[in-house]
Amino acid sequence: MKNLLLLLVISIGTLTMSVAQTEVGSVILDNTLNFGNSELILNGGGIRKKAMVLKLYSGGLYLGEKSKDAASIINADETMAIRLVITSSFVSSEAMQGAVNEGFEASTGGNTSPIAAEITKFISFFNDEIVEEDMFDITYQDTGVVVYKNNKELGTIPGLNFKKALFGIWLGNEPADDKLKKGMLGK
Repeated sequence: MKNLLLLLVISIGTLTMSVAQTEVGSVILDNTLNFGNSELILNGGGIRKKAMVLKLYSGGLYLGEKSKDAASIINADETMAIRLVITSSFVSSEAMQGAVNEGFEASTGGNTSPIAAEITKFISFFNDEIVEEDMFDITYQDTGVVVYKNNKELGTIPGLNFKKALFGIWLGNEPADDKLKKGMLGK
């Protein structure tokens, strides 16, 4: 009887753990995260690919409540996060900085000058070496955009306009990856 009870407890614990995470490519994303005193739920996730075959990273979008409306997510002044987990050695510091620069160009329609200083600071968060399994949390909280690498805070950039341009990299009209955008929106 004790063995049966122990087996039941282990089974329930395993089931609970498997429900608390979602597999996105080779990465396991938590279904909930906590930032800025807010619990966020995984809205959706996907894989950033280059040339249709090279998987660069898996990403997930976390919101207070699920939404499929990219424009409302981009414009929302509420806590949210994008988690990126690097899955390729092709993602170097230089490659990430270049991709982020291109993303801001696309997200702002080429009008990056109003947030140029913020972009420069954001890009500096990718100065250190990037290796496979590095995890970046790009969050928007009460203080502004707060970025973490492997759970270590790298810095804060205030301003809703910067946040809109930043989240537009993945969710805007010209996203970094169309399939990743659809995945993040749970489509």
